[in-house]
Amino acid sequence: MMNCGVIGLGAMGTPIALNLHRAGFLSAVWNRTPARSQSLKASTDVQVAQSPAELAARCELIITSVSRDADLGDVVQALLPGLRSGTVVIDTSTTASQTAQTMAKIIAAQGAHFLDAPVSGGVEGARRGTLVMMIGGEAAVVEQARAPLSAIASRMVHMGPIGSGQATKAVNQIMAAGINQAVTEALAFGRALGLPMDKVVDVVRGGAAGNWFLEHRGLTMLRGQFEPGFQVALHHKDLNICKAMAEANGFAAPSVVQNTLADYGSLMREGWGQEDISALFRLKERWYQR
Repeated sequence: MMNCGVIGLGAMGTPIALNLHRAGFLSAVWNRTPARSQSLKASTDVQVAQSPAELAARCELIITSVSRDADLGDVVQALLPGLRSGTVVIDTSTTASQTAQTMAKIIAAQGAHFLDAPVSGGVEGARRGTLVMMIGGEAAVVEQARAPLSAIASRMVHMGPIGSGQATKAVNQIMAAGINQAVTEALAFGRALGLPMDKVVDVVRGGAAGNWFLEHRGLTMLRGQFEPGFQVALHHKDLNICKAMAEANGFAAPSVVQNTLADYGSLMREGWGQEDISALFRLKERWYQR
């Protein structure tokens, strides 16, 4: 059984670590804020590494879950002094494809392996161990890591070489933006018509327009509850990555990306950047109240 470590114990990293622990894979954790590591140690008795390099020296497989490209770069540089030949580093963050390719080269110079493996499924999927993982890297390395990854994901798809996972996640994030726009505007429209909205959500989710977002966020947004599963500010960051990828390939970002970036910008300026992306309902409802 592979000894695994987790770096980054945020909303996604903590449940990932807990599922690895339950499956018997977790050996060590590290988080930039020590209190989170100590909290996990109190509930699991897992070892807390004093640095990423110390964690790397203990583990055969390392999973990173951080917020931004620069954070991943910092973590990878901090891993290097302890990184051993043959170790597998798997990044579950959402970054640019170019960032993944750069990290892979740095790690390969140490004789280790890198997979870019962004995930979808939200905090709920992370808690249940049912994430969907889109993976870029060598197929043989994916197979080497399959057993521990099965503790955190119900589906793992090898998309191609390094960067393919992040490119696929960009597609996912564009779709998520479109779904958010459609669901929030439709529910705001229904409320403006005076419909019984609990019944609307119930009937619509069972038909052709049903989707994960409506199922998991429809009723909470109608109640004005926006506890983050996926923060506005983070999706804004991801959509900027999508925009940059489009421009790097010589075409404009999809209209849904441009529109959602503008809407999220408004939410962030009003102080709602840390709320769930369903907070877009705030703007849509306001529009129908004009």
